[in-house]
Amino acid sequence: MSMNQPTYDESQIQVLEGLEAVRKRPGMYIGSTSVKGLHHLVWEVVDNSIDEALAGYCTQIQVIVHEDNSVTVIDNGRGIPVGENTKLKKSTLEVVMTVLHAGGKFGGGGYKVSGGLHGVGISVVNALSEKVIVTVKRDGHIYQQEYRRGVPQYEIRTIGETEETGTKTTFSPDPEIFTETTVFEYNTLLTRIRELAFLNKGIEIMLKDERTGISNNFKYDGGIMEYVKFLNEKKEVLHEEPIYVGGSREMIQVEVALQYNDSYTENIYSFANNINTHEGGTHESGFKSALTRIINDYARKSGMIKDNSSNLTGDDVREGLTAIISVKIPEPQFEGQTKTKLGNSEVRGIVESLFGEKLQEFLEENPAVSRRILEKSLQASRAREAARKARELTRRKSALEVSALPGKLADCSSKDASISELFIVEGDSAGGSAKQGRDRHFQAILPLRGKILNVEKARLDRILSNAEIRAIITALGTGIGDDFDLSKARYHKVVIMTDADVDGAHIRTLLLTFFYRYMRKIVEAGYIYIAQPPLFKVERNKTVRYAGSETERDEIIASFGENAKFNIQRYKGLGEMNAAQLWETTMDPESRSMLQVTIEDAILADGIFDTLMGDNVEPRRDFIHEHAKTVKNLDI
Repeated sequence: MSMNQPTYDESQIQVLEGLEAVRKRPGMYIGSTSVKGLHHLVWEVVDNSIDEALAGYCTQIQVIVHEDNSVTVIDNGRGIPVGENTKLKKSTLEVVMTVLHAGGKFGGGGYKVSGGLHGVGISVVNALSEKVIVTVKRDGHIYQQEYRRGVPQYEIRTIGETEETGTKTTFSPDPEIFTETTVFEYNTLLTRIRELAFLNKGIEIMLKDERTGISNNFKYDGGIMEYVKFLNEKKEVLHEEPIYVGGSREMIQVEVALQYNDSYTENIYSFANNINTHEGGTHESGFKSALTRIINDYARKSGMIKDNSSNLTGDDVREGLTAIISVKIPEPQFEGQTKTKLGNSEVRGIVESLFGEKLQEFLEENPAVSRRILEKSLQASRAREAARKARELTRRKSALEVSALPGKLADCSSKDASISELFIVEGDSAGGSAKQGRDRHFQAILPLRGKILNVEKARLDRILSNAEIRAIITALGTGIGDDFDLSKARYHKVVIMTDADVDGAHIRTLLLTFFYRYMRKIVEAGYIYIAQPPLFKVERNKTVRYAGSETERDEIIASFGENAKFNIQRYKGLGEMNAAQLWETTMDPESRSMLQVTIEDAILADGIFDTLMGDNVEPRRDFIHEHAKTVKNLDI
């Protein structure tokens, strides 16, 4: 470590405002008090340790979930400063733990780059925890302080001597705040911790769950190159080693890794200071424009695109691409609805030039790989042109012509999309019952015949030649591909209604794959739902009750008392219900139960769709072996 490194001590901890509001309005600071907000507490503490690692002082982080659902995060960084803060006449540790926006991230001296919610972090965790104990090793001593719901229980204590440095934070989320749950999900922790290890090469992060004894260690010396390989491990790749670019300009660090595979979809994930920028931003647009420009230049130089032919589009050159773009910026500006779009204008040019130079070198030095990438892009271009022609068929005709809505669609009378619902129903018989049972004012029914195409294994031109998919696109009114426009959606609830058997589950998965791959914005907007028709009808003395699970059925039977007589019917398909029953159990907004489909983690979702619906059989077989013991409602 060079001698002119800025020191990290009391003078660099700046104080911006007090902590009282956090317990009153926790959602403002951690997004929500649901399971997502609960896990956010862990990320805030871990982000502090990652900041130490980015500054070059920490190599190892441990995250431990204890049996009582408290969590400990330990790092071997410099340790939070403990000397007196001159402004507040308290130890700096106490200021960091009890004052909002107090941290070494705000003056520019303590950390050049930092992730997380920019210093809101650890004090918010303290405010929203029943109990927090912080132990700091620095300057030859071990210091400790305990807090209850943000209030220090005693002055900072010296509890021992040590040559080591670092910080250990143990916190128990407050059940008064997290009323939904205080139980941490191991897989949620695992996914994000693995991601942080990929994004920060060389840092070792250990995750241990004392409730189950499971533990995982992550350390990736290859960083995001290994991340791209991990994302492509279930796919056939066009070149063995990912293309990697790393460099820095004007204090902005840029890393890009990419690898092409034989699929038809692009998977680009961008990060700024370890935060997943779901909505993209300047780093992503710089990457995309460089990719399109360099590949077109190379294609023309090598004669694969003739002088009189038009250029490949961005979509063409990104088909089958898996890429990670990671930038580290001293002062990131986040925009967009969810504050996950990078707005720093200078980043675009830096990413574009750094990445463009390296990609050009790679293409020229690896002609065989370059040719494979170009051939794939040219095929995508031809398919795009065929899809454009096919797409014309799905567009609605003008008002002067007969409505081009699919013939089998029983539309609703309301033209207000915000209250309108489209039920996509498996089979004609269930479709018939649904048409009879629905409320015609706001409920539309589209019956499907058989199974739709598996879009994971097909390009858009072939997808658009499938009659069932064309009917769905036309009914929704949003268009598809380049023409997609969410504001034109004719329904704000699209309900998938299939039988409660294996075929029904398969049709549901095929539809979800289609919406996720080609109409992702509809899923992100929260328009897609899954109907929950009952599995059982329990009848006693002309009173009918419905159960959605075996447990519910058993509870109903138990409520009848001993020796009661009753009839049970197990519904195999929607067609077994008459119109009135279907309305009452599955379609009536007053009594129905539906699941809303959301994308919590796009990277995880991509992996699952690859596994279940992709060409490779091996990952699917592994998935079945792994989950065979937890199967419910096996239909043989």
